[in-house]
Amino acid sequence: MTAAFDPGAAATRATDAILHDTLRGTHRGVVVDSPPGAGKSTLVVRAALELADAGRPLMIVAQTNAQVDDLVLRLAEKNPELPVGRLHSSDADPYDKALDDLPNVRKSAKAGDLAGLSVVISTAAKWAHVKVDEPWRHAIVDEAYQMRSDSLLAVAGLFERALFVGDPGQLDPFSIVGSEQWAGLSYDPSASAVTTLLAHNPELPQHRLPVSWRLPASAAPLVSDAFYPYTPFRSGTGHDDRRLSFAVPSDGSGPDRVIDEAAVAGWGLLELPARHTPRTDPEAVRAVASVVRRLLDRGGAATSERSPDPAPLTTDRIAVGTAHRDQAASVRAALTELGVTDVIVDTANRLQGREYDVTVVLHPLSGRPDATAFHLETGRLCVLASRHRHACIVVCRAGVTDLLDDYPSTEPVQLGTLVKFPDGWEANHAVLARLAEHRVSWRP
Repeated sequence: MTAAFDPGAAATRATDAILHDTLRGTHRGVVVDSPPGAGKSTLVVRAALELADAGRPLMIVAQTNAQVDDLVLRLAEKNPELPVGRLHSSDADPYDKALDDLPNVRKSAKAGDLAGLSVVISTAAKWAHVKVDEPWRHAIVDEAYQMRSDSLLAVAGLFERALFVGDPGQLDPFSIVGSEQWAGLSYDPSASAVTTLLAHNPELPQHRLPVSWRLPASAAPLVSDAFYPYTPFRSGTGHDDRRLSFAVPSDGSGPDRVIDEAAVAGWGLLELPARHTPRTDPEAVRAVASVVRRLLDRGGAATSERSPDPAPLTTDRIAVGTAHRDQAASVRAALTELGVTDVIVDTANRLQGREYDVTVVLHPLSGRPDATAFHLETGRLCVLASRHRHACIVVCRAGVTDLLDDYPSTEPVQLGTLVKFPDGWEANHAVLARLAEHRVSWRP
């Protein structure tokens, strides 16, 4: 008889092994793969605190100012006495003003002003301009899969050993120039820092966090199979641990029916009639806005392992995800017409790392006449499908499965390129097959 899976114990074992290799190992690097909501930031903060407690000053590299400020706040919350340096740019508004209220945080645009502090945190772009006489013994690189390898090269001389933590299923690092001439080469500057690091150092210890504490039991199997077949994970909760309920009954409309389906199953597909449309498809945009409006009007409440009392489904616990900025702008305008002004509506790129109770997604391929590499990018769909704790509702026009079959994957195979997960064609088919089980057809 197979023993029951204990998510807490599995996560603890993984974390203990990571910290052992980080604090006591002999390799110059340790790599950690983290699925959505697995406690990546918690791991980074704990590793930083343990290194600091051991008397080992360290630098932390993050990819955006928001990530840096979040880590500073988390460290201050865990240890208000820990001296932390926030290295920032010379811009007019370079950091979150909430940091001004933390007496243990010293802020400066000059690395020299922060010398001697236990932890110094900044973005990769800022660290690239820092020169030091003696490198830090330790570094932590957060969101390492979103860091380009040329950015890692620019800061590699600042530290002796590093812990690299990131999510391999998220969007690839952004590059504004073509990178075909480097594809498959071990020194491809547009590849992720982790990909290049492991290409040159295959002996480095590699770990994975095995549990997602964000994704519900209804979502983890699909997201794991579709996007993380080589680094599988499970949900930290069971099917009965979370519940989404509504005080106002359904009015029988498409939006209400798909909301009820998602509340029970965790997934819902609101399928509009097949049609080729402009990117900012007015009908689909209105459908997305209508779903959000009804989520709020029906008095939703979310019950979870966090608290026995139902938490109201408020505007800050709902998000809308799109592929393009003009689609997001159209959804915001449609929501404003319906009297909703403070629900987050953004692209997959900007929703990375964030968490909500319910997400409403405009499918990247909805209404399209073709399937481009941009819309088939695995990381984009992965981000959109993995932001929720309770339910994800996808709005899409019919016919995407046929579109995928008409546009099979034709990307050239590059020798030497590391394949981490299925391509977008496979991932889209897997997700659509599951969504089809929870389809609500609606003609607005």
